[in-house]
Amino acid sequence: MHERAPAFGGKDGRAYSVGTFVDEAPDAEGRYGAALLFVRWSDAGDRPVAHLETDYLAWGTTPAEALAPLSALTLVEVKAHLDRCIELERRGKGVGGVGGGGAAGGAGGG
Repeated sequence: MHERAPAFGGKDGRAYSVGTFVDEAPDAEGRYGAALLFVRWSDAGDRPVAHLETDYLAWGTTPAEALAPLSALTLVEVKAHLDRCIELERRGKGVGGVGGGGAAGGAGGG
């Protein structure tokens, strides 16, 4: 049986879980970018139905260095990022969906 990660409510009333994302390879300047990835769950909570991403929130010369500031975020800060992504999606400035891009331009920019 599949169980979802612990979730919290977004400003849209839906359940989300959060994870981090870091580039697999450095950019032309030798930096790795890191972002938050929010998974939106079905109303029943049994399957993911969409996702949202922040833009890059931190950079580092290694993946661990890029992820460190994201790991230090408080839940209040993470929730603020989620609500910002939801608002951007609502305004049509982002694409959410399984396999879709990010709510704020995705983690692929930069």
